[in-house]
Amino acid sequence: MHDIVIQVLGVAGLLALVSFLPPLAARFQVPYTVLLAGVGVALGAVIQTFAGPGKDPFHDFLNSLAELDVSSDILLHVFLPILLFETALAVDVRRLFDDLGPILLMAVVAVFVCTFAVGYAVSLFTSLGLVACLLLGAIVASTDPAAVIGIFRDLGAPRRLTTLVEGESLLNDAAAIALFTLLLEMLTRTSHGGLGAAALDFLRDFAGGVVTGYVCGRIVCMLVEPMRNQPMAEITLTVALAYLSYVLAEHYVGASGVVAVVASALVIGSVGRTRISPATWGAMEHVWQQLGFWANSMIFLLTAILVPRLMADAGWAEVGLVLVVVAAAFAARAVVLFGLLPVLSWAGLAQKVSNSYKSVMLWGGLRGAVSLTLALAVTENFRVPDRVQSFVAVMVTGFVFVTLFVNGTTLRWLIRVLKLDELTPVERAMRNRALALSTDSIRDRVAAVAQTYEVDGAVKDVMIARYEERLKKIDQDSRDETKLSNEDRITIGLVILVNREEELYYAHFSEGMVSRAVMELLAGRSGRLLDAVKAQGRNGYRAFEEPFIAFSPWMRGASWLQRRFGIHRPLARRLSMRFEVLVAVRTVLRELLAFTRDRLARVLGQEVAFELEGMLVGRLGIVEQALSALKLQYPDYAVVLQSRYVGRAALRLEQADYRTLYAESIISQEVLTDLERDLEQRRRVLERLPKLDVRFDVAELVRRVPLFAGLPAERVTTIATLLRAQLALPGETIVRKGERGDAMFFIASGAVEVLVPNLAEPVTLGTGDFFGEMALLTRQRRNADVRALGYCQLLVLDEKDFRRLVQKDANLQSHIQAVAEARRQPTKSSPAVPAVS
Repeated sequence: MHDIVIQVLGVAGLLALVSFLPPLAARFQVPYTVLLAGVGVALGAVIQTFAGPGKDPFHDFLNSLAELDVSSDILLHVFLPILLFETALAVDVRRLFDDLGPILLMAVVAVFVCTFAVGYAVSLFTSLGLVACLLLGAIVASTDPAAVIGIFRDLGAPRRLTTLVEGESLLNDAAAIALFTLLLEMLTRTSHGGLGAAALDFLRDFAGGVVTGYVCGRIVCMLVEPMRNQPMAEITLTVALAYLSYVLAEHYVGASGVVAVVASALVIGSVGRTRISPATWGAMEHVWQQLGFWANSMIFLLTAILVPRLMADAGWAEVGLVLVVVAAAFAARAVVLFGLLPVLSWAGLAQKVSNSYKSVMLWGGLRGAVSLTLALAVTENFRVPDRVQSFVAVMVTGFVFVTLFVNGTTLRWLIRVLKLDELTPVERAMRNRALALSTDSIRDRVAAVAQTYEVDGAVKDVMIARYEERLKKIDQDSRDETKLSNEDRITIGLVILVNREEELYYAHFSEGMVSRAVMELLAGRSGRLLDAVKAQGRNGYRAFEEPFIAFSPWMRGASWLQRRFGIHRPLARRLSMRFEVLVAVRTVLRELLAFTRDRLARVLGQEVAFELEGMLVGRLGIVEQALSALKLQYPDYAVVLQSRYVGRAALRLEQADYRTLYAESIISQEVLTDLERDLEQRRRVLERLPKLDVRFDVAELVRRVPLFAGLPAERVTTIATLLRAQLALPGETIVRKGERGDAMFFIASGAVEVLVPNLAEPVTLGTGDFFGEMALLTRQRRNADVRALGYCQLLVLDEKDFRRLVQKDANLQSHIQAVAEARRQPTKSSPAVPAVS
């Protein structure tokens, strides 16, 4: 029992020590990781000096740390999955894919280049084998973003630079550890085969890790849905995912556990936001930040404590070799950044990366917890010769601390020298406009507050004068700034609008107004719209107006299934989702119009706001048109869907009111629980997507066609057996010119346009009209395209059934022939309607 108490004392003491370091790092403007490493080394020296006999808490604390079993297995299996998962979860997947080319180059190619550069360079100065030197290269190839990202955030470095460094570190950990594992197996002779076999093993481990992590992440996204609004259960499941993906890949699939953890976290970060309940998502991010902070701190402290013991026998020869490792590693990194990356940009596979960014990425290649953990794993492997163990431990430790204490402490200075912490002219102009708007508003609010609290007039005047002075200075800065072109302002405004649009979708999703499936669809489309705006400005935005609500391949596939095989359910589901998408987009576009008039007009100017409004109105018109077409075709379903929206809003208001009553002590916790239980039951009913019935009553549709009106019921039934119903989507081509005519079509509802060659305007046919008869009468090919103007319910009569029908009904045959003849030879008294085959 005493031993357990002492170990608890050691761990608790380390956590207490860690809690004091972030404020110290902020106070002295030192990267937290650098301070952590320094404290760990100092603590290791104190342990070696003062640990020993003693019964006071101080000696017990030091003795517990000296006896603590800090093995690489504990670090790799307990702390590393948490560290990797937290880092990957915080990555913006869309931004990651925007710069996927440079990131993969730095994360995979740079790892191999560094491994071989360091390995061959060190092999020239030591008698150790090449594999041992390459193993050292793989260990030091893994970068640590913790200190670098902290500096970036403090100085306000560009977002893209942060994404490049985060993405590189996230993926190169996986590549470096996979390569390290292969080289360690080769060194200990547990792996057979040459370089080709090793390369195949690497690809297998990497690909297997990606697949395992992806599958685990998707399974958790499915499992988490029944747990909605259960924050503790949802967050616990993500913690389990980090460990399960690692263990399953590493010990059962035979792939890279590190890659699996990263892949599963990226799936949760991209897909999970719409699967995990909105109220839980923010709490989950905070929990993972805390877990990541603990994991990173404990790995650094526990490994840094061992440094004095590992470096005890190091001499000047080892110092020289450490400098060789430093030179080789950074030379390899420079070759990739300044040699290979421009080739990638030149080939059009990546956006150009500026030289200032490359310089910061070169100098910011710090090493940290992962490298120290891998070095510790080598020292614990009894198959590795003692000389190699000592060599790796000293080289890695020395290299890590050189990067931390030299590069880490001077990176802030480098960013300032390169002026990467300064705003661009466009950003500075935006800052001044936003600051002027905010300062003007705050000045008025300060005056109101002073009046409310009856502050003396002199005090109020002094405070208002300060804001007046700030406004004058901002106005002066605005005169000196580089003038923004009208096109720059429009592009800035469009980027703001697209980002705001996605935020509003998530806000409606969190309020229960938008379903998960629709949210995923809208988020993906918003991402593509943002890419189009960044690449082409207003032209990209306009080009995306119609495709934004265009029919997806899934929708067209569902329509084909209904048309060819009479399978209705997929089409009904797609039409239901389209209703909800259009309503959500219309609601958000109206909110964006108000946002543009109220906020953007004051920041970007009235002229730019007017143009932005015009583009929003254009999109809104397209959405309104598409929604009107659906409402006309399915008016009852539109009412049901709108009732569902109102019902969701009502439930949300009810819940807020109940919690207000509880906060005011009007109702007890028991009453609140009972009321919320009832709300949850009603919410489940509302969450079910109402079914849209697209199955057609052919007999009813036949009665809508004037040609068949007034026929006896038995005759309508007979005709109905020969016809089949078909739904045509807006813009869908029903008949193509040059096709063989094998059917004619009756329009039960809707309208089509006939695109006749050499005719200036298309001919419109509506409910009750028919087309396609000419090809059946003349046995010739189609002579025009026919396209649906809206949702059209058609009755299709095949060629064989057409001949059977007209043979039995002379009146019908003569009517169809008369219409066809009139279309071929229009008279002065009748409109010119071309023959439609």
